[in-house]
Amino acid sequence: MVVDMAAGGPARWELYRVLAEPVRLRLLALAAEEELAIGELAVLLSESQPNVSRHIAPLKAAGLVLARKQGTRALVRIAEAASADPVVADALESGRALCEADGSLSRIADVIRERDRVAREFFARAPARDAAVGDTSDATAAYVAALARLLPDRALAIDAGTGDGALLDVLAPAFERVIAVDRSEVQLERARARVARRGYDNVTLLKSELGAPELRSRVGTGADVVFASRLLHHAPRPVDLVRQLARLARPGGAIVVIDYARHDDESMRDEADLWLGFEPAELRRFAREAGLEGAEVIPLPPSFCGRGKDAHLPWQVLVARTPRTASEPIDARSESRSESNGGAGEGRRASDDNPTVRSPSRKNGGRTQRNEGKGRKP
Repeated sequence: MVVDMAAGGPARWELYRVLAEPVRLRLLALAAEEELAIGELAVLLSESQPNVSRHIAPLKAAGLVLARKQGTRALVRIAEAASADPVVADALESGRALCEADGSLSRIADVIRERDRVAREFFARAPARDAAVGDTSDATAAYVAALARLLPDRALAIDAGTGDGALLDVLAPAFERVIAVDRSEVQLERARARVARRGYDNVTLLKSELGAPELRSRVGTGADVVFASRLLHHAPRPVDLVRQLARLARPGGAIVVIDYARHDDESMRDEADLWLGFEPAELRRFAREAGLEGAEVIPLPPSFCGRGKDAHLPWQVLVARTPRTASEPIDARSESRSESNGGAGEGRRASDDNPTVRSPSRKNGGRTQRNEGKGRKP
């Protein structure tokens, strides 16, 4: 394919002029490797942000890169069709060679880890005011337990990034076994208090990254449902997180991701939010690239969104399933990226917290309260 220079736009020979500067070749190569913010590109290229923006402009005008806004940030990635153009393909090869020579290509992993560091440090701190677990004064657990009998598969659920364990008030009464995983001991202490208060003895709390061998061994052949509630916007590479969720589900198992729709509230960055929500099309793309099927994105009414700091934001839920038959493994390049990505949770040592037994909430009529807001943002 040849890049289409629109009528009234620059002639095709302009493409050679646009790609004549080495810094643009390097920028193009970096944008082909990862969607990067202008500030991140500036660090990798050792250029000022205004200079990077100046070089992005002609690349964007030629249809070679796409730029999208995330609040006050602009994120740049290569246009999918551009690399099929033989001239652009040659430019990419030259750009990669330059980036390999100056080390900027290998430093992309450092940029991703820096994204993750902010979230990791935020959740490692104890909250200034921890929300009380609350009294089990209503019959929500009884209702959930009754409704659960209509679910065809409820042997095992995973709560990825459990935080204070708020989602366990729904999962524990509904599933025979629940594994609640978080990489922060501070967050697990809050979840542990909830589990003890509620008497959820079918819940295993595990300090682990999502790709850790111990978690995978606990899951066995895979979970019926893997939940990730308001976790995706903290991930350095959201698509890698969805891939990890998919690996934890059994063939035909469900992945349920609750997260924000696109918004412009920059104050949420103080909560370690790397991404200001997602477009429905982005969530469906993440699911597709993770090998999931039947992806559906449903907006949630504001009245469903609790009373936490993020209650004013638009929420949505992605539901998708793994193929019924085992699919081909994700390519080595994607696997390698995930394992080097702290936010995606690959390859870190895990430790066990709780044994797993049965829940009194189904046998003894245990009670619980409604899920009050986001565990990570009391």
